[in-house]
Amino acid sequence: MNAATGASINQFKTNFLDPLISSLSTQKWRTSLNLDFLKQTHSIVITNGLSHRNPFLLHNLLHSLPSISLSSAADLSYIFTLFRRTDSPTTSLCNSMIKAFSTSSVPRMSISCFAIMRKEGVPPNKHTFPLLLKALSRFQIGKNENPFQIYGQIVKFGLGFDGFVGNSLVSAFANCGYVGVARKMFDGMLVKDLIAWTAMIDGYVKNSCSVEAMECFLEMKSMGVRVDEVTVVSVLRMAGMMRIVWFGRWVHGFYVESGRVRWDVHVGSALIDMYSKCGFYNDARQVFDEMSHRNLVCWSVLIAGYVQCNRFRDALLVFQEMLCEKVEPNELTLTSILTACAQLGALDQGKWVHRYINRNGLKVNSTLGTALIDMYAKCGCISDSFLVFKKIPIKDVYPWTAMINGFAMHGDAVNALSLFYQMSNYGIRPNEVTFLAVLSACSHGGLVDEGRELFGSMNCVYNLKPKVDHYGCMVDLLGRAGHLEEAMKLTYDMPMEPTPGVWGALFSACMIHKGYGLGAQIGEHLIELQPHHSGRYALLANLYSMCQNWEAVARVRKLMKQQGVEKIPGWSWIELNGLIQEFISFDKSHNESKDVYSILDSISIQLEVVGCVRDTTNLWMFDVD
Repeated sequence: MNAATGASINQFKTNFLDPLISSLSTQKWRTSLNLDFLKQTHSIVITNGLSHRNPFLLHNLLHSLPSISLSSAADLSYIFTLFRRTDSPTTSLCNSMIKAFSTSSVPRMSISCFAIMRKEGVPPNKHTFPLLLKALSRFQIGKNENPFQIYGQIVKFGLGFDGFVGNSLVSAFANCGYVGVARKMFDGMLVKDLIAWTAMIDGYVKNSCSVEAMECFLEMKSMGVRVDEVTVVSVLRMAGMMRIVWFGRWVHGFYVESGRVRWDVHVGSALIDMYSKCGFYNDARQVFDEMSHRNLVCWSVLIAGYVQCNRFRDALLVFQEMLCEKVEPNELTLTSILTACAQLGALDQGKWVHRYINRNGLKVNSTLGTALIDMYAKCGCISDSFLVFKKIPIKDVYPWTAMINGFAMHGDAVNALSLFYQMSNYGIRPNEVTFLAVLSACSHGGLVDEGRELFGSMNCVYNLKPKVDHYGCMVDLLGRAGHLEEAMKLTYDMPMEPTPGVWGALFSACMIHKGYGLGAQIGEHLIELQPHHSGRYALLANLYSMCQNWEAVARVRKLMKQQGVEKIPGWSWIELNGLIQEFISFDKSHNESKDVYSILDSISIQLEVVGCVRDTTNLWMFDVD
């Protein structure tokens, strides 16, 4: 290249390209920058004949990648092609490529960039490996890529004792499930800063090692390490997982005493989530009300918390409050609301949510679709449930399971089984919940042989060990069909201790098929297992009354009184014109209770007119839950 050409290139770079490339990384462009703009700039470079003679121009273009969102396969392919055509890639350029792909929809391509980097003999530095490890944590570990191979490269280049790299190693090993290795890395660090402690605590939390997370936090405090918001969030997650509200309160108090801004939205959301998981929904609401700034996450966490605490009406009220504040819900918020609607039978509100989803063009993914299927099924609209199921573009195991369970709830065992076999034909592997649904369908449909076959296939075909709930389904299936001896044998042969639910299923079978002797033994055993469960006393007293064993009935009543157990009144609800109406047994506090009882009396009279005779045999029996 002669001097004139070199001067022309430098002038072009100085007058046009440098300011343009610089503008790509400024805050002004971050929100509107797209790959098309980069392509146009690249075209100008090529048309001026500068691309191949001056690779550093292409370097400058690629350096703008961290501020560009890469999503489509075409975008990724285009950028990767540019990178491969670079004649002399630098460490800085390779790091930019790894960083860009680590946040893209295909983080695995970061590994490919690193492979090219090594092939070209470009030396990595202390910034390369943290970026690479971050990308590695975002995709499923395969046979060819895992943290151990990256660790070998780190040791090879003498960066094993670098604090920045060490923190990334702890986080990567923990995120990939190697929490024991992460701890060894952590213990071997010469200097443990706040980031290292937080990475270790967060790693324990993500791997459900809550006790270890608590011990690590207490050790961190004893070492006098300053705690920041990220650490507090991780520790609060741990307290919520373990349902240890006293520890969560202690962390809450510690955060307040530290004089931090009240409230950081991340800490506030973590506090709401912790209190909700521990069942203290009033405390969760108080934290929410005290927050000076509330974003969508805070609202969503509070709504989800009410749902977790079975406060479904409160969840709907908070949702209405959220809409009044002009906060737009996302898929997670709507999933929680649909769950609340399903539990309340609030069909009108559930349909409103469905219309909101369609009106705003929200993508019905697996999670949201599953919630819609469940809502329609529990509200009695199984046909609408199936329409939602068919429209979900990509169905994983959860929509299939929800639909099978919907058919089971409606007593449609044939369609439930048919859908289960279709699911297998599509290559979707059923999980433990799927088997609960299909076994329940067999139980309600009286399909004993099919149920036996499915139960046996769990371990033999799908390598799923049946849990206590699956045994409970089988006991219920066999008991309903009258196979009491087989159901009893299965209960005693269980590899784990039968729960009250399993004994309860066997007790119900005894009541159905008049096996009162066996039922009495099971009922007495249930009272021993759950001495404060009012329903157990009621069921046993009812059984004795069927046998006209008045002494036993009196004994059960006396035992119930001695234990201080009171019968919980039955209650129900119905949705009318978008409002949830609650009714409690023998309660007359409802505004229209007079009309309700008047209609009930009218129905009773009409029944007598058409010849329905009241069965007064068991009028003195307990009311059953």
